[in-house]
Amino acid sequence: MLKTERLGLRNWVASDVAPFYEMCSDEEVMRHFPKTLSEEETTELINRLKEHFDIYGYTYFAIDVLETGEFIGFAGLKNQEWESDFTPCVDIGWRLKKAAWGKGYATEAAKACLDAGFQTFGIKEILSFATDTNVASENVMKKCGMKYVGNVQHPAILNDSRFKHCVVYTQYS
Repeated sequence: MLKTERLGLRNWVASDVAPFYEMCSDEEVMRHFPKTLSEEETTELINRLKEHFDIYGYTYFAIDVLETGEFIGFAGLKNQEWESDFTPCVDIGWRLKKAAWGKGYATEAAKACLDAGFQTFGIKEILSFATDTNVASENVMKKCGMKYVGNVQHPAILNDSRFKHCVVYTQYS
């Protein structure tokens, strides 16, 4: 679907379940999320992302390193409907396995997704949400040129003492 200098972003396939489950069951990878995911929850998430793609033409895309074909996570766009001052909206999100951290992959993939969102899909505004503890994701937002617009209480972290709120960044076409 999308290519960068080093990455291929594509729709999900059956062979993604095992490496994605390994990633989503890793406590360190998931420390900014409410919980790790079981294999069944991971498979259900992939199915929801594939369904989102079928409806809208975009999703949180699976990411492969072009040189090796290795699956390293996801990045992409997804419609968000949970209730807040910022939703409904299209958001950009990413999640990478630990071995892919610190190599600029998240920023590279996010920039490609922002460009596609505006140029290919005609989206006028894209938001990004991250828990207040997720400094790495907030740095990716800044590197992509997104601007901080406020905080929001995401329902998934409402009673989670680890997080106060989510920070919200936006970019317009």
